[in-house]
Amino acid sequence: MPTTPPVFLVDALPPGQEALLDGPEGRHAAAVRRLRAGEELVLADGVGGLAACTVREAAKDSLLLTVTRRWTDPPPTPRVVVAQALIKGDRGELAVELATEAGADEIVPWRASRCVAKWEDGPRGDKALAKWRATAREAAKQARRAWVPPVHEPLHTKALAARATEAALTLVLHESATRRLSSTDLPPTGDVLLVVGPEGGITEEELAALTQAGAHPVRLGPTVLRASTAAAVALGALGALTNRWS
Repeated sequence: MPTTPPVFLVDALPPGQEALLDGPEGRHAAAVRRLRAGEELVLADGVGGLAACTVREAAKDSLLLTVTRRWTDPPPTPRVVVAQALIKGDRGELAVELATEAGADEIVPWRASRCVAKWEDGPRGDKALAKWRATAREAAKQARRAWVPPVHEPLHTKALAARATEAALTLVLHESATRRLSSTDLPPTGDVLLVVGPEGGITEEELAALTQAGAHPVRLGPTVLRASTAAAVALGALGALTNRWS
């Protein structure tokens, strides 16, 4: 069964019919993937632009390419912005990886009250944010996505509530909600802000602040999901319930 060509991210698509893929991406393509003359790949700029290419020559750590086609993938509608509560250790990166593969259009780290991970301002917080951004980039490549979701600076609840007032719809995944996601009226366009709490749960004060900003608590089903997997499951449901996958 044929596979789709691998995707490599570049800062900008080549303007002409010939391109050199070098640097870390070129090294990965030539030395790790071992692509050779005649094989195909796709260059992506991370903001919807794509270029299909054929390998013309392969060097030790770079590829000379011939561009055969260009196109642009529009962003899905509605857009889904995931507000992901900070999670300690590798589970935070897992949450970003799964959400990116499932189609998140933006990721907003949330400093919820019960987060074990704190991401204090300074080098340690910067390092954690850089890990989330690198994870989103690699996951987008793995999923052959044209769009790499930006991972923003972390927000406190007050700022997240302000973001909720700007969204077309804000959904808070909560185990005590009586409304199911499947029975919620979803907007055809605009941003759907999807809020995922920490492992310790969302506090009543946080839920009140978000609902006062217009958010709707919803649940996915009869079980309680981990904070690292909830966004990906919800994104799958939103893909099926809207035109995002059409």
